[in-house]
Amino acid sequence: MPIGPARMPLLDHLGELRRRMTIVVVSLLAATIVLYFAAPVIVDILKEPIRPYLQPGEDLSLLGSLSGFSIKFGVALRSAIIMCTPMILWQILAFFLPALKPKERKWVVPTIFAAVALFFIGLIFCYFIIAPAAFEWLIEESRSVAHVIPELKDYIDIEILLMIGFGIGFELPLIVFYLAVFHIVPYASFRAAWRYIYVIMLVVSASVTPDASPVTLMFMYAAMLSLYEISLLVTRLIIVMREGKAGLTGSRLDFLKSDDEDEGE
Repeated sequence: MPIGPARMPLLDHLGELRRRMTIVVVSLLAATIVLYFAAPVIVDILKEPIRPYLQPGEDLSLLGSLSGFSIKFGVALRSAIIMCTPMILWQILAFFLPALKPKERKWVVPTIFAAVALFFIGLIFCYFIIAPAAFEWLIEESRSVAHVIPELKDYIDIEILLMIGFGIGFELPLIVFYLAVFHIVPYASFRAAWRYIYVIMLVVSASVTPDASPVTLMFMYAAMLSLYEISLLVTRLIIVMREGKAGLTGSRLDFLKSDDEDEGE
């Protein structure tokens, strides 16, 4: 996919943005149409985490006679968004690529690979670890107060939102890495403000888990804390190797000056 020049008139920038948005929308529509016909298979896969917690002979139900189309279309659309994630990320990064310095551009391809890998790791983690534990707890809570009729639409909606939430949550290491490595936020500031960051991550964990279950909340919070600490460890190693320990407290201005000096040489 071609990259536009660094300097363009405003209208040309808007035209470039429209072109990339058109590519994204058309790709999503095409993928949705194709995946609509595969939706029954996708739904069957999504039902697997809950099967062990249903009563013998019990199955997920549709309470509306016309609900089949909305479920199949919803599953196809959200599956298309997930499958098109690499392309969407590339279109976003490619739009901003001309504004980056040559030394910063070299990070783009690794960024896309890392972002896609982390997103899908989050999806897989949610599917195999979070969804079974969450729905076991939720179903038992419901059965403690009433007879339960497991409804397919509710289950699918919550599961897909959980998977997307964990996929997005697993992007945290990438965000922290770039903020610290490019000295937008110094590494020392992350360490100094750890109490506030832990509280913010708890709030974010509660916000991206749609089932209001303490099980998913704590799993998400534990995952985000682990990813945050691992990302800081990796970031520290890279900064110390490139700039020495002084780089851990360096500002954005210092980083840009060192880059300009390197380019001058």
